[in-house]
Amino acid sequence: MQKEIVQNSRILIVDDQLENVLLLDRTLRSAGYVHIASITDSRQALTVFTDFQPDLVALDLRMPHVDGYALLKQLRSRVPAGTFVPVLVLTADNSRKAKQEALTLGAKDFLTKPIDVVEALLRIYNLLETRYLHEELRRHSETLEEKVRMRTEE
Repeated sequence: MQKEIVQNSRILIVDDQLENVLLLDRTLRSAGYVHIASITDSRQALTVFTDFQPDLVALDLRMPHVDGYALLKQLRSRVPAGTFVPVLVLTADNSRKAKQEALTLGAKDFLTKPIDVVEALLRIYNLLETRYLHEELRRHSETLEEKVRMRTEE
């Protein structure tokens, strides 16, 4: 399952600092991830999110134009009910307030920069595994509901 998750997962990186984007992209690719989209202009995030349909978003908080907090609110409205698309916040702001606000707005995990590469890869994989299991459970539930419906009709 691990290889399947790594090879098939789609990851979107949103950070205004190109160096941070390149570091995370290189780190993910070295771990076997191949479906990675990245942007440095947060104004494009919603369009890329809709077009790319990521399984995970790695999001900076402090960005010009549209900050990570606003993006968290906007992304939450774009994810259909019952769908789990985790957001991992990667930020230099290690304040308790930043962490609390990001998690309250829907982020599923929070890492401070400079990132520990091993920790970042483990957290990304764990979030993706959770998404994979969530989707598997959703499909199973739909199958069971269909069976119940068919038996009820009989």
